[in-house]
Amino acid sequence: MKNNNIYQPIKAKLEEVIEESPTIKTFVLKPENHFSFHTGQFVELVLEGVGEAPFTPSSSPLVRNKIDITVMRTGYLTQRLHQLKGGETLGIRGPYGRGYPLEKLYGKEVLVLGGGCGFAPLRSLLYNLQAEQERIKKVTFCYGSKSPQECIYEPYIDELRNVPKFEVMRTVDEADESWTEEVGVATVLLDKIDINIDESVAVVVGPPIMMKFSVQKLLEMGYPEHNILLSMEKNMSCGLGKCGHCMMGEYFVCKDGPVFSYDQIKDKPDIWK
Repeated sequence: MKNNNIYQPIKAKLEEVIEESPTIKTFVLKPENHFSFHTGQFVELVLEGVGEAPFTPSSSPLVRNKIDITVMRTGYLTQRLHQLKGGETLGIRGPYGRGYPLEKLYGKEVLVLGGGCGFAPLRSLLYNLQAEQERIKKVTFCYGSKSPQECIYEPYIDELRNVPKFEVMRTVDEADESWTEEVGVATVLLDKIDINIDESVAVVVGPPIMMKFSVQKLLEMGYPEHNILLSMEKNMSCGLGKCGHCMMGEYFVCKDGPVFSYDQIKDKPDIWK
């Protein structure tokens, strides 16, 4: 249920805290009312007395009685969130923004490229695509992380490898003796994929520098600009288009995005900063 008062968060009980990596945790929340969102939309997560910040849910949009939010520890609010143990009550505002245009992916070979904590919003999309396998040709998921220890959602990766029409490829910047997959930045995986670009749409989420070089590589491979979808989750604050922190040219990322096709934003200033 969408909250009719856009400024008033609904209460959500923190049911579980899952440690995904040394710096990333997933918070499993049960809202007091059923809560729905479209994959790619975001919410404002509220820690009373501390503050709030925007996060894109990492759970399936088809599940209405709980919501997963995956958080990397990067500052004061996220540090306080990482101190929670479960049982606390948080707040959720939203959902906000425009998510992934799923109709654009139907009948296509979908290339999903993620880096670091960018896997979080992509997991929601992958759950959605799993549920609609009959409407897609195949999904190639490429994921890059700094190290094996920073690779998140290991149980889900194991699950995804056994899903028909899905292929999973991973790489790390720095490997150890336990790592048996690729080594290098995320874009090295694009040299190894088997995909019909004329029948494909690419989705990219990750740190700005990773997204920049991924888009360059995809363009070199022949992807049209309108078939490269990006989640530009930078500088969002209020979620309502009021503060102006997230403006990108004439766009408010929080209202007009966060999902854009590359041709929409390619000429806007400083899109990778």
